[in-house]
This record gives sequence, structure tokens and C-alpha cells, in this order.
Amino acid sequence: MHIDWAALGTVFGVSLIVTVGLVGLFTVGIVGLSKQQSAAAGKGNVAVARTTAYLCFALCAAAVAYGINLIVGK
Repeated sequence: MHIDWAALGTVFGVSLIVTVGLVGLFTVGIVGLSKQQSAAAGKGNVAVARTTAYLCFALCAAAVAYGINLIVGK
């Protein structure tokens, strides 16, 4: 049995970067929703906080859908 260590390292690196990026994007969405409440109290713009949060969640959903599409195939 032959293991291609370079390919294994590439898969590990890409999956690590994508995972950290996706979790970071989701975190920005959560922070945007929490800022929405403080913006409603008069300290900022509610529409910007809500739009940023929804955009981050939509990008997360698109990344998950793309990953499922890669796994399932056509």
C-alpha cells in the first residue's frame, strides 16, 4: 500500500483553511445579529448589522451546499 503524503497534506491544509473560514464567517454572522440589538438601542445602524449577518449566513449555506454537491455529484 502506497500513501501519497503530499496529497494527504494538501487535503488536510485545504480542509483546515475552509473549516476555519466557515466557522469565522458564521461567527461574524452571530456577532452581526448581536450588534443588531445594540444598534436598535440607538448606537448604530440596524439595517447594516442585519444585512451583514444574513449575508454571512447565506455564504455559509452556499458553502455547505457546494460541499454536499461535491460529495454527492451528479
